[in-house]
Amino acid sequence: MRFFSDNAAPVHPRVLEAMAAANALDTAYDGDALSRQLDGRFSDLFERDVRALWVPSGTAANCLGLAAICPPYGGVVCHRDAHIQNDECGAPEFYTHGAKLMLADGDGAKMTPDTVRTVLDAIANDVHRVQPHAISITNATEYGRVYRPDEVAAIGELARSRGLRLHMDGARFANAVAHAGCSPADITWRAGVEVLSFGFIKNGGMSAEMLVFFDPDLVGATPQRRKRAGLLFSKGRFLAAQVLAMLDGDLWLDNARAANAGATLLAGGAGDRLIHPVEANEVFLRATPDEAAALRARGFDFYDWAAGEIRLVTSWDQTPDAIRPLADAIAAL
Repeated sequence: MRFFSDNAAPVHPRVLEAMAAANALDTAYDGDALSRQLDGRFSDLFERDVRALWVPSGTAANCLGLAAICPPYGGVVCHRDAHIQNDECGAPEFYTHGAKLMLADGDGAKMTPDTVRTVLDAIANDVHRVQPHAISITNATEYGRVYRPDEVAAIGELARSRGLRLHMDGARFANAVAHAGCSPADITWRAGVEVLSFGFIKNGGMSAEMLVFFDPDLVGATPQRRKRAGLLFSKGRFLAAQVLAMLDGDLWLDNARAANAGATLLAGGAGDRLIHPVEANEVFLRATPDEAAALRARGFDFYDWAAGEIRLVTSWDQTPDAIRPLADAIAAL
């Protein structure tokens, strides 16, 4: 009956088993045998040499990634509904030591080259104005919309033409890949993404996300920033164990497919209440306060969003039998 956030979902049993197996003497911090596997495993996944660093939260991944590609006096173009703008308590500005977020528009929290260009073209190239240094896109977006590889590539080409770096907030990256049906490489570095925040916690992990640099030279001082921010866990092997377990047998992708399928099932009962196309594991519906109260009275929990709107999020662990009662209740409103 829980549909308010995939953050609340259980940890996958295979992740817990991997953490238990990691409960043995090893080197501290990120020098352990499991952490040393991450560069190679993510290089295999993305079909090129990468640097991959674990961090304990999506906010940490986003902000350390942005700090690596934007100086304190620079700006990052993002959607005005992006997580880095609305849900990270100023952490991007804190970790970059003051970089400015420059807000663009776009339906479903998706930017296009035109909406990004509108922001860029309005900035005079002089010492009095913050100059853009990076673009950050969210995939899947805060409204559950997915950038396809060609859409990422279009923004990537704009970024290259303007001398900007491209970051992807992939808190629900697995859901985006599952929907797009493409390789992880096609929707990231082949399309121009240089830094990826790869989310695992919403998708069956416990406390581990990954920061992936497709150009290893961009890592720079990120390990030092991670330490200085108090994010270098002394028993890092437990974070590495989670991620490796999710990679094994493409568990990360299977979990995302299950969550996406659950959202599709919910959408089937929504009719014209749907506000956005359902492409990942989030469903946004029109519902009056009385209708929302009626659903809650039956035991369903979810977020109120904007006025007259609710958000429903499905998780990797929810079976069709667990989801169908809500779909039926929505159809019966």
